[in-house]
Amino acid sequence: MSKDNCVFCKIIDGDIPSTTIFENPDFKVILDVAPATLGHVLILPKEHFADVFDIDAQTAGKLFQLATVVARAMKQALHCDGMNILQNNGTIAGQTVFHFHMHLIPRYEGDGLHLAWKEQESKPEMLEEIRDRIRKAL
Repeated sequence: MSKDNCVFCKIIDGDIPSTTIFENPDFKVILDVAPATLGHVLILPKEHFADVFDIDAQTAGKLFQLATVVARAMKQALHCDGMNILQNNGTIAGQTVFHFHMHLIPRYEGDGLHLAWKEQESKPEMLEEIRDRIRKAL
């Protein structure tokens, strides 16, 4: 998706209104309009990156630094019991807006939200083979 058709770029540019919590030259932090729980926040880089495969490491590092500050503020303000930090990449992984973004989802005892997967079995030789393939790509 191009920057021109991107809903998050339109939010960043002010063409679509948002409930902004924080903004600096690199990022905009907004409340999600369709929250998973009370206080669900999105951190949006102002530069358009499609996904984790597109974003540069420096911007990603700054984003996670900001996420820790925002998460602490959310815990203090919302008195949540925990937090999921979620970032999806590609349709198969649940990405619906193709502008890199991070979800900070406050968790509350009994909130009914389930973010889980079925654990798969692994064998040492399979883990070693996968490790070697990834190391080679690095």
